[in-house]
Amino acid sequence: MKITLNNKQIKVDPNKTILQICKENNIKIPTLCYHKNLFPEARCRVCLIEMNGKLVTSCSTKPVENATIITNSEKVIKARKMNLELMNQNIKLNELSDDFEAREVYDEIGIENNRFQSLKDYYPDLGAAIVRDNNKCVNCGKCVQVCGKIQEIHAIDFASRAHNEHVTPYGEKKLEQVACIQCGQCLINCPVGAIIERTHLSEVLEALKNPKKHVVAQTAPSIRAALGELFGMPAGTLVTGKMVASLRRCGFNKVFDVDLGADMTIMEESAELLKRLKEKNKKKLPMITTCCPAWILMMESFYPELIPNMSTCKSPHEMLGMLVKSYYAELANINPKDIVVVSIMPCTAKKFESTRSELNTGVDYVLTTRELGRLIKMKNIDFVNLPDEDFDPTLGLASGAGDIFGAAGGVMEAALRTAYEISTNPPKKLEKVEFKNLRTDDSSIREGTIKLGNKTVRYATTSGGANIRKLLKNKDKYDFIEMMACPGGCIGGGGQPIYSDDKVLTLRAQALYKQDNMRKYRRSHENPIVKDIYKKYLGKPLSRKAEKLLHTKYKKKDKF
Repeated sequence: MKITLNNKQIKVDPNKTILQICKENNIKIPTLCYHKNLFPEARCRVCLIEMNGKLVTSCSTKPVENATIITNSEKVIKARKMNLELMNQNIKLNELSDDFEAREVYDEIGIENNRFQSLKDYYPDLGAAIVRDNNKCVNCGKCVQVCGKIQEIHAIDFASRAHNEHVTPYGEKKLEQVACIQCGQCLINCPVGAIIERTHLSEVLEALKNPKKHVVAQTAPSIRAALGELFGMPAGTLVTGKMVASLRRCGFNKVFDVDLGADMTIMEESAELLKRLKEKNKKKLPMITTCCPAWILMMESFYPELIPNMSTCKSPHEMLGMLVKSYYAELANINPKDIVVVSIMPCTAKKFESTRSELNTGVDYVLTTRELGRLIKMKNIDFVNLPDEDFDPTLGLASGAGDIFGAAGGVMEAALRTAYEISTNPPKKLEKVEFKNLRTDDSSIREGTIKLGNKTVRYATTSGGANIRKLLKNKDKYDFIEMMACPGGCIGGGGQPIYSDDKVLTLRAQALYKQDNMRKYRRSHENPIVKDIYKKYLGKPLSRKAEKLLHTKYKKKDKF
C-alpha cells in the first residue's frame, strides 16, 4: 500500500497502525494511554494526526490506500493541545517529575499553563504502599488495562460517566480494601504520576539525623542493575560499588547486602523442599516460593487453597532484617530497639509487606529504587563519579545465587543449585550451575526436571499475573514452583526506574547474571558468612531458632 506521509510518498504495511508506521519512519507522535503490548483504546486523543483532512487517533487507525497523512499541521497541534489541557487541569509542570511520560508530552506539545479550571475534588487514597490521587488522573485508562489484562487482578476500573468518570477500586473502596496486590505495575505505567509509592523518605531522614539510632541500609539484588538509570547511565549498568558508597555518604551506619538474605532463604527453602519431598504429603506439593509479596497477596485473595503449598520462608530482606536485629545486634552489642533497618527495594509491595504483623518484621522502612535516587540527589552526591566501595563485611558477602534473585526464575535457579548438592550422598557438585532453560527475555512459563536424591523433581517458573494464572491451571504437574507478580521479576518491579522499552528488563537481568559470574561463590551453601551464621547462631536450616526468626505463615484475605 502507498501513502503520503508528511509530503513523502512511501510504501507501508496496511496491517500496521499509523503510529507504528510513523515510528518506523522516525516520526515521533506523542502518546499517553498507548501501551505497545495492549489493545489501543484511544482514550487520551493526544496522538491525533490528519488523514485525508480528518483528525484520527494514530494509535488505533490504519491507513487507507493513497492516504495523505500529516502529523504536524496547525490543526493537529491545536487539537492535541486542547485535548491535553482538558484531560487534567490540575497538572502543573513544576510539579510533574521527569520520571513520568506526561512531562515529555507537555514539553512536546508546548503547554505551559492550563487555561481551564479543574472540576475535580477527590480525597487521595493513601495506602501503606501506593498512593492514588484522582485529582491528577487524566483517565487515560493505562493503569486499568495493565491491572486487568497484564496482571489479571482487576483491582481498579472506571466508574460514573461524562465529566464524573474516574478510576477507582470496586465500590469506591481503598486499594487495600480490595484484591489489589500492591505490585505497582499501575504506577510505572501511569504517565502523569497520579499513582505513586507511599514515600518513607522523611522517616528515613529523621532516623539518619538521630544520633541515638544505628541506621542500617540493606539493598536488594536488582537495585544495583537499575539505580544507575536515574543518573543517566545506560540500562544494565552494574553500580554495586557506587550504590554502597552513596549510602554511606547519605549517613547510614552500615550497608548490608540482601543477596546474603537471599542465600539464607535458599538454605531454608531447599531444606524445606527436600523435607516435603521426603514426607510425600500431596497437600504440601507442589511447594511454591514466597519471595514475592505481591504474589503472596494474590494467593491470599484468589488462591487461598494454596496456603499449605506455600513455603513458610520469609522473603530475603525480611530474613536479613531479623538477623540484623538479632545476630548482628548481639555481635555489635547494640540494643535491637536502637537499630533502624531500611530496605532498598525494587518493589512497592515490599512496603506493604513490612507492615504485616504475622511476619514479625525486622524491617522498619522500605525505600524504592526511585526513592533512593531522590535521596542521593537531595544529599547532592555526585553518584556517577563516586569510587566503588564494598558492603560492610558482617552481613555483606553474598553468592552469585543471591544475585540472580532479582530476575524471574532466579529464585528457582538458586534453590536448585543448593538442593541438588545437599540432596546427594556423598555430596555431588553440579557440573553447570546455570539453568539456561529458566532464563528468557519474556515472561513465559519455563519448566524442567532435575534429580534430587532419588526423586525426579518437576519445576516451573513464570512472572506476571496473567502468566501465573495460566501456570496454576496445571500446577499439579509440578513439585516446585516459583512465581513473581511483576513481568520479568524484581527487575521490572513497581519501585524501579520507569521504562518504556522491554529491552531494559533484558539488560537489567543480564547485569545480574554478570554479577553472578563474577562471584567467588556461586552457591548459597558455599557462602562462608552463611556457614558462620548457622554454626554460631542458628544451628541448622529448619532448626527451632531458624523457624522462629526466618519463617512465617499466611492467611486467607477477603477479596472485597
